[in-house]
Amino acid sequence: MKELHSQKIRALAPENDPLKMGMGWTLEDLSKPQIMVESTFGDSHPGSAHLDTLVAEVLKGIQDANGKGARYFTTDICDGISQGHDGINYSLVHRDMIANMIEIHGNSTGYDAGVFLASCDKSVPACLMGIGRLDMPAIMVTGGVMDAGPDLLTLEQIGAYSAMCQRGEISEEQLTYYKHHACPSCGACSFMGTASTMQIMAEALGLMLPGTALMPATCKELKQAAYEAGKRSVELALEGVKASDIVTMKSFENAIMVHAAISGSSNSLLHIPAIAHEFGLEIDGDTFDRLHRGAHYLLDIRPAGKWPAQFFYYAGGVPAVMREIKSMLHLDAMTVTGKTVGENLEELEKNGFYEKCSDYLKPWNLKLADVIRPFEKPIGTNGTISVLKGNLAPEGSVVKHSAVPKEMFQAVLKAKPFDCEEDAIAAVLKREIQPGDAVIIRYEGPKGSGMPEMFYTTEAISSDPELGKSIALITDGRFSGASKGPAIGHVSPEAAEGGPIALLEEDDLIQIDIPGRILEIIGVKGEKLPKEEVTRILADRKAAWKPKTPKYKSGVLKLFSEHAVSPMKGGYME
Repeated sequence: MKELHSQKIRALAPENDPLKMGMGWTLEDLSKPQIMVESTFGDSHPGSAHLDTLVAEVLKGIQDANGKGARYFTTDICDGISQGHDGINYSLVHRDMIANMIEIHGNSTGYDAGVFLASCDKSVPACLMGIGRLDMPAIMVTGGVMDAGPDLLTLEQIGAYSAMCQRGEISEEQLTYYKHHACPSCGACSFMGTASTMQIMAEALGLMLPGTALMPATCKELKQAAYEAGKRSVELALEGVKASDIVTMKSFENAIMVHAAISGSSNSLLHIPAIAHEFGLEIDGDTFDRLHRGAHYLLDIRPAGKWPAQFFYYAGGVPAVMREIKSMLHLDAMTVTGKTVGENLEELEKNGFYEKCSDYLKPWNLKLADVIRPFEKPIGTNGTISVLKGNLAPEGSVVKHSAVPKEMFQAVLKAKPFDCEEDAIAAVLKREIQPGDAVIIRYEGPKGSGMPEMFYTTEAISSDPELGKSIALITDGRFSGASKGPAIGHVSPEAAEGGPIALLEEDDLIQIDIPGRILEIIGVKGEKLPKEEVTRILADRKAAWKPKTPKYKSGVLKLFSEHAVSPMKGGYME
């Protein structure tokens, strides 16, 4: 066994021992494998408020494996709580800030391995980015998913109910009831949004114990998983297995295939490339598009499907998905168990994992295949994400086509540009937007305003029976993982950089062709024009275009706007 990193640091820094003893470490603790236990625990939202209980289990596991754990905390924020006001502009940048703190905590100290605990949209990818930077022996524990409310009510329905209330379709009392019963426990929100998706991605990358992503936050198995992760972290430290020994291009391709099978959040196209970047690998939207083509979509979970996300674990979780799509996976990819993906799947099959999970489904009279479809009976066979390109999005744009009405797969629409989301949603709710329009929301990319979600606008559109099948929303911003309907985001280059989306004018004609992967300006003032004429007009508009005054003149969003890369590369700070 190689000398532990912690012992090298002890020899270099004589203050190390007395400072640790000053907070209760014993002389014996100092010579044990030292494990950093970093979590996003805090009273910020249900996905983080319970993580201290899992941290305690991790510490027990470390102790029982003859290691010594040390707690570190970098609390995250909640997209839901920051929604509807300028707080949402801080959402994406705080991913990078958490990753920065993990890097600082790890590299300024002397730990031999790390256990990282998080649950939600930006905190899980932040931990994965931090792991990539530290490249130490590492394992993740995610905080699971909350229970659904009465009649399987889940939070992603609140946006639609709110829009319905504003249109007078339901009463204020009904909306209040829904709001007060949508989050009955801790854990990530119970639908296949970004939080649930990224928990699954962490396991699919090989950095979690098999079958532990997206467990119900209230189940006893989650605490046991945290305990076992603590024990395993000590073994990883002694084995000297670094994160980069596990996470390779094969791991990322496996994760993207799982993403296709679960109809994962479109925000994964921000997070997976950013995580890969920290591991020294290059993944972009084209990688997703290539791997999604022909991929089998199997998961019947909201918002695209029927069941709340707790049913994912009931049906066997990530292993059950991988079992169905194993013909499309790199089964020889290594995992944090020290075994390959294929070896893990064989072991779970033998130890009764699926039978134990399916016991949860019995009260609902459901079988595993009712939630995770068999490979030969998929919901769809062309993945769930498409990357569209053209003169409106030369670097690309993202659409979750599994959530788009078939009527909108191919369409020519008239542009209705807005320079912020607030103006756009007001126009939708006032019914100023008509069938055949394309709502354009611009200057909401990373350099424009931090790249907030366009959640309320998507909900206002998708909850409208007429507009949801006859218009599109096109933006350089992004969407909630809960969004559904004809929504195209991440348009790059963004408006703040003078991308073509900044040049759109009222009633420009936009062609959407999802099967053909096209997002193209094909005419102006409602009239279709030859391609070369459109190119000339756009060049004239670009010559006259002037950048907007930066929205933020100080603070972290100023830094983000100055240093963020394109959404199609991951939107990270460079």
